Amino acid sequence: MLQGSVDRSFAGCLTLQVLILLSGLPQDHAIAQSEQTVNHAIDSVTSRRENSWQLAQKIWTAAEPGYQEETSARLLADAAEAAGMRVTFGVAEIPTAFTAEFGSGEPVIGVMGEYDALPGLSQQAVPEPLMREDTHNWGHGCGHHLFGTASLSAAIAIAEQIREGRLSGTIRYYGCPAEEGGSAKVFLARAGLFSDCAAVLHWHPSSMNTAGDRSSLARIAVKFQFRGKMSHAAGAPELGRSSLDAVELTAHASELLREHTPEGSRIHHVITAGGLAPNVVPAFSEIYFYVRHPDGEIVRSLYSRLEKCAEAGALATETELTIRYEGGIREILPNRTLSEVLRRRLMELNDLKYDEEEIQFAARLRQHLDFEVPLTELGRVEDVAGVVGMGSTDVGDVSWVVPVSGFTTACWVPGTPAHSWQAVAAGGMTIGEKGMHLAARTLAAGLVDLFTSPQTLREAKQEMQSRLGGNSWKSLMQPGQQPPLDYRKAPTPGGE
Repeated sequence: MLQGSVDRSFAGCLTLQVLILLSGLPQDHAIAQSEQTVNHAIDSVTSRRENSWQLAQKIWTAAEPGYQEETSARLLADAAEAAGMRVTFGVAEIPTAFTAEFGSGEPVIGVMGEYDALPGLSQQAVPEPLMREDTHNWGHGCGHHLFGTASLSAAIAIAEQIREGRLSGTIRYYGCPAEEGGSAKVFLARAGLFSDCAAVLHWHPSSMNTAGDRSSLARIAVKFQFRGKMSHAAGAPELGRSSLDAVELTAHASELLREHTPEGSRIHHVITAGGLAPNVVPAFSEIYFYVRHPDGEIVRSLYSRLEKCAEAGALATETELTIRYEGGIREILPNRTLSEVLRRRLMELNDLKYDEEEIQFAARLRQHLDFEVPLTELGRVEDVAGVVGMGSTDVGDVSWVVPVSGFTTACWVPGTPAHSWQAVAAGGMTIGEKGMHLAARTLAAGLVDLFTSPQTLREAKQEMQSRLGGNSWKSLMQPGQQPPLDYRKAPTPGGE
């Protein structure tokens, strides 16, 4: 664990010193000028802090599923347009994806934002499980309302520095829908929307502050649908062919498969349709799987074995199998060069403190958590260099085509797991807001560092190429696969 503030190190300033020598400027003057721009960018973020929080709350309230974030995407795009950024909606043939940019020429540096919610997580901003009455049972259990808003605030701050002549180049914000299983960034990357970027940054809400060149799990998502024959389950069972039996056999086979998979593999599922009445042999059933591993090529091989489990279920029950391949995402390709820039800025800017009301909120929320982490942990930044995170994100595919790095800030009560009602609750009140503001300032400062250091950008690209080792990005999507725009829509009893 690393303390929350440190002096700037020689390593952290090395690339700036190289830039100074090339420009012929006195070293102290150039450093001071760069830091003044950082301060201007941070002041810009702070000046719109209340407006950013109101925007995040509107997205938190809307809580829209992946590829259906019409309100959330428009709120962010409108804010970008109001700040003078050029907005392009519907990129990569995705209605709720957009870009917003400002400036011209090189370098082109991107920052990504997300805004989709999760099912089954409707929750008020209170420390007890209590659904909202005005919602459809969706909630921001991963904090994407904070993610999208903070990233945009940082992008606007950089746009202002370009407008004022303190920076040159192009800042581009990526409005990225459907991160939770919809893999939108893969389609954005496939459309070439990152091809001209020198670097792309991101962040994510969490229960702690972390930075470092962390990787993630690659993932394939698939829905196996079975169609059988409906019949009276008691009066004429011999005439029926149960689609639910096929689902249960597939699930059982997958459990046996997990005993014979490489270390680090994850195979998990939910049954999304299985009939409506026990006295009717189900004619349609569906099971939804995720397959994960730190290596995307192993995920690809595991998926082919899982597909055989579904084929066996269909064969044994004399049902018809339809495979809806929802797509795959690669593991994050780490970039230490960029992560060191963000780690240094996060450590310098981390000033998280909580008032008595927030402390009481945390105390009450902790009654519903399995373990406690001291609030003092929020004053630290954990170095996660070399760690493989056990989640998956479509940020991974972007990192195979352009240097990418990110970090997390504490937006939830320490000990809170992601994808929980506790995360939704904290993200809807001031604990979430404070973490979001820290993230926006960190991004703004890190972006200034990159715009003012061509050497850092060159080193980041060289590192990416070294990690690729001569390989190139190989998507886990099928050839010609289109964005699964309806993946969050519940199947009907007939499977349509």
